[in-house]
Amino acid sequence: MKLSDKIAAHKSPLPFFTFEFFPPRTDQGFENLLARISRLCDLNPLAISVTWGAGGSTKERSLDLAGLTQAEYDMDTVMHLTCTNMEEGMVNDALKAAKERGIQNILALRGDPPRGEEEWIPIDPRFQHGIDLVKHIRSSSDFSSEFCIGVAAYPDGHPDSTVDEDTEISRLKEKVDAGADFVATQFFYDVDKFIQWVEKVRQKGILVPIIPSIMPIQTYSSFLRLTKLCGTRVPEQIMADLAPISHDDQLVKDYGVKLATEMIQRLTKEGGIRGVQFCTLNLEKSVHRILELLQWTGITAPIHNKLISETPGVPTHPPSGVDMSGLVVSPSTATTSATLGLAQMPATEGEAGRGELNNAATWDDFPNGRFGDFKSPAFGNQDPWGNPTIGPRGEALEKWGNPKSLDDLTQLFLDHLHSKISTTPFSPVPLSPESLMILTHLERLTKRGWWTVGSQPAVDAVSSSDKVVGWGPRAGYVFQKGFVEFFCEEADVNAIERRVEQRGNGWVHWFAGDNKGECRGNVPENERNAVTWGVFPGQEIAQTTIIEKESFLSWKDEAFSIWSDWASFYRPDSEERNVLESVKNKRWLVSIVHHDYKDPQALWSFLFDGDEWV
Repeated sequence: MKLSDKIAAHKSPLPFFTFEFFPPRTDQGFENLLARISRLCDLNPLAISVTWGAGGSTKERSLDLAGLTQAEYDMDTVMHLTCTNMEEGMVNDALKAAKERGIQNILALRGDPPRGEEEWIPIDPRFQHGIDLVKHIRSSSDFSSEFCIGVAAYPDGHPDSTVDEDTEISRLKEKVDAGADFVATQFFYDVDKFIQWVEKVRQKGILVPIIPSIMPIQTYSSFLRLTKLCGTRVPEQIMADLAPISHDDQLVKDYGVKLATEMIQRLTKEGGIRGVQFCTLNLEKSVHRILELLQWTGITAPIHNKLISETPGVPTHPPSGVDMSGLVVSPSTATTSATLGLAQMPATEGEAGRGELNNAATWDDFPNGRFGDFKSPAFGNQDPWGNPTIGPRGEALEKWGNPKSLDDLTQLFLDHLHSKISTTPFSPVPLSPESLMILTHLERLTKRGWWTVGSQPAVDAVSSSDKVVGWGPRAGYVFQKGFVEFFCEEADVNAIERRVEQRGNGWVHWFAGDNKGECRGNVPENERNAVTWGVFPGQEIAQTTIIEKESFLSWKDEAFSIWSDWASFYRPDSEERNVLESVKNKRWLVSIVHHDYKDPQALWSFLFDGDEWV
């Protein structure tokens, strides 16, 4: 059924809601997302939405996922479609494939620039803006009557646009006049500004339904990354609330649940909004808790209310209109529980993870590891819309200049270690306090020409509230094995392999891969290395970082694509492009783990002691 018709027919006193998902990067993640969607569909969303990666990078998986949700779960699905890297024939093929799968709803988007491009440049001049997709569908005898069409709006302004708000609203009006049936917004956190924006939109004569997107805060790091990427304005009070709890994943997640609940209450009561879309990031628990707090599911939600109330900077009052009754505090865990609600949710994704250290029930709890679990639907998520992680060209050139030699690249990575530059293409943030614990070792590797892009010190039973390495609920302990990742030459890979055989003594596991697809290492097939885990009261052991072959290969492909993106910022045949492309084609990505986490020097002794090959 068309979404516009469903919205018009929605007579329930409760607002409607929809869920947005993105196609997972791995087959296992894809399969487990289907189980997750099945459970969430039991909450009776009006529809679900499936994103389309930048440049059509997830085209087949997007079509497969949307088709399955439409057919297998009988759930009306909105499929995103972008102009990026699309010609007329490709657009028609995508629309035909959607039609064949019974999909009747399209979200027409311009899309983001292909990876490595500063500006959005169409490959077909007929498809330069979202409005072009709208016009194309509405003018087609094959598709005009088949699809309900949505378009995007940006209450905080489009991150790539320099025009003022009135001009952006005028452009939105043009898309609606061209045949759009509803508007879906970018996520935001400033409710006051959003309500004002809706008033301006309505005054412009835009009368179609407006569906605001709500993205619950999952982790502090992902919140910072995504708000920066999307140009989202964050009220000062929210930043002040998050500051004292930023190192505690559980408190951040709890705060995100309460914040989203309060936002939705205000939107529906003060802003006249009839429904919302949840940007799930393929995560389940926070969304479920929010809906329960809103009492849109008929049950009462558990929430870590006592834990939050004891934390400075976190509001202790419940969101307006939210019933906090039915909550029972458990002294042993400092959290609340209820006879209904999350207690009824399946503990795992089917049987996946049962009996493993990284039980699937923890996939939503602490999705902050570099790798996480490749079976998780949210595995490897950097950006659900497939945006380039390296950033725009102008910003990159300003930060990283014009490297023309391997020595220039070595200096760039050293400058990041020495905090002379705040980022590298592989690290969007300044060097962390955790990395400072092993700074001299990272410097030594980098000076050797082994450019480090990931690492962590060994940690043995440190308090989970530690401000440097702590994570998860308080009153727990966290553990880490030392590991390091870097780019080096093939001759170095050969030397590493020899050293592991001669001196590893079973304590060292490693992977190495190149851009051509070759992978080497000594990790037994199907074996998994847990390198970060935590022990908390009343919970199973939780793991946030796992290194095994599939996750390494996924990260390896992304890492080499970053070299391609970076190279594309410079003109063909320039010294900069030549050196960056040479690195992409000749270097290897190496990951080394030392399993003796009780000795903080074990990894570095292995690398540096003995003959001076490093």
